[in-house]
Amino acid sequence: MNKLKSTVTTNYANFRDRASRSEFWLYMLCYGIGLFIFMMIDIELFANGTAYLSSIYLVVLMIPTLATTVRRLHDIDKSGWWYFFMLISLLGPIMFLIWMCTGSKSDENKFGRNPLLADESTPI
Repeated sequence: MNKLKSTVTTNYANFRDRASRSEFWLYMLCYGIGLFIFMMIDIELFANGTAYLSSIYLVVLMIPTLATTVRRLHDIDKSGWWYFFMLISLLGPIMFLIWMCTGSKSDENKFGRNPLLADESTPI
């Protein structure tokens, strides 16, 4: 849970370091659950189909989501600019999903130290 907390608080706009698979997918799981909850509230409160609360939720978490995704790309030794690869019709999102499921690259790359190894070296 500390990874999730640090992703939203201290690393919310960190586009430089690396994010492990577990950090990325835990964040995405919580992001999706939160979005689902706000969408259900919108459906109950606003019968005309407007999505006020979920839109606010999306805007508030846009930067942390983008930062976490870019840091995940850094973890597999790809530049954050590869994020735009998702815009390519069907191939882009499929390749992007494969990349997000790929394990971390080596101990250290041009984006920093492997976050899994960094976690192990810090005292509890």
